[in-house]
Amino acid sequence: MSDTIERPAVRPATRTRIVLHTGKGGVGKTTMSAATALAAARAGHRTLLLSTDPAHSIGDVLDLEIGSDAAPVNGVDGLFAAQVDTRGRFEEAWADIRGYLVGVLAARGVSELQAEELTVLPGADEIIALLEVHRRALEGQFDVIVVDCAPSGESLRLLALPETIRFYADRLMGAPARLMRSLAAGFAGLTGGRASSGPSAAQVSDALTGLLDDLADARAMLADPAVTRIRVVVTPERVVINEARRLLTGLALHGFAVESVLVNRMLPEIAVGGEFMAAWYAAQQACRPLIEESFGRLPLRQVRLSAVEPIGLSMLEDVAAQLFDELDPIPEAAPAPSLRTDGSDGRYRLLIDLPLAERSAVGLSRAGDDLVITIGPLRRRISLPSTLQRCRTVGASFSGDTLVVEFVPDLDRWPAALSEPLTRRSTSPTDHPWSEGRPASQSRSGEPRTGVTADLAGAS
Repeated sequence: MSDTIERPAVRPATRTRIVLHTGKGGVGKTTMSAATALAAARAGHRTLLLSTDPAHSIGDVLDLEIGSDAAPVNGVDGLFAAQVDTRGRFEEAWADIRGYLVGVLAARGVSELQAEELTVLPGADEIIALLEVHRRALEGQFDVIVVDCAPSGESLRLLALPETIRFYADRLMGAPARLMRSLAAGFAGLTGGRASSGPSAAQVSDALTGLLDDLADARAMLADPAVTRIRVVVTPERVVINEARRLLTGLALHGFAVESVLVNRMLPEIAVGGEFMAAWYAAQQACRPLIEESFGRLPLRQVRLSAVEPIGLSMLEDVAAQLFDELDPIPEAAPAPSLRTDGSDGRYRLLIDLPLAERSAVGLSRAGDDLVITIGPLRRRISLPSTLQRCRTVGASFSGDTLVVEFVPDLDRWPAALSEPLTRRSTSPTDHPWSEGRPASQSRSGEPRTGVTADLAGAS
């Protein structure tokens, strides 16, 4: 068995390549995005520069008026720009569902204003940003979409959102159809069975199911390294680097592989003069070892601090030249998926790349057919493939930056035709090299446990 952990039933049908830029606020994400889009267009790719940051600023960097419709950038063949109108797009996507819920609440005597407030969808900006990138990629009008994302924390929430919404929709509310049937029954009772002028329960159920499916498809597209590149922008400052380290770990936890790191605003040695500039240069140079230690396994691209703000095409041309020189800004090579499985002969492994993770902060637990991984405040619940669902978790350890979770078949859940050969191979927990003769739910002292945090903290 050798495969990625997550496979959409139908792989996103797009030839469009997506490049996401994220990082701490103020590091120059928009400048890097604009320069990358410019370089892609110059290389012959029909390119859209798209802002999903609520504080849109690509128009400021290009020195142009930018709207929600893709418009050509004068002076560069094949380059277009747009910014997502999250409010307008949300009203389109959520209108039927929200209108139905407002009707239910109004029938209960809730005022229209209160009902409107109660039906505001949390994370609406992030949802619409995801759906808009997905929609434009599927339309196939562009070879490349370069996305100027929100700062790192918001970007991580955006990319993690589809799994979170799907989990709560399925487990807490029940399936969308069941939810809407319940609401429909309640609404009919409150209105005495009178027909409503709004959408039917079936229509609203279809709309909600469609929204959830679109979010799942968008996530699959952005997590596919053959389609999407994620580039993290940093500056040579310790606070920025530390946040970027956490961002890399968080992205990997949620199944997103970072392609490269862009180091912005490096002082050239020639600019050093006077006590202030010398101290600033020395501080930047002192950060170089931390940058190499943190991101050295990834391609690092460096951009000098400009004497003037890089606004307009001529300045962006210089930034693009520093970033890519003669290289294609959209290379074919893709990073390896951060989650994968392998194994044979009744022993299976789930491998999860967690670069820069603080091992003492990593927790792992099994919840039915799911695996729950926590790293400090970060948490992800992974639905296991069917083969691993029929296995018991017997151990976990780190191999470099990779968390390796080991499974052996649970013979009570394994197909009967396969159980006998597995029994002959003796894959019981006591024979497994990581189990040390204990069930995975027991600690060394014999106490029950919900994870393997203690084991991971000391693993090599």
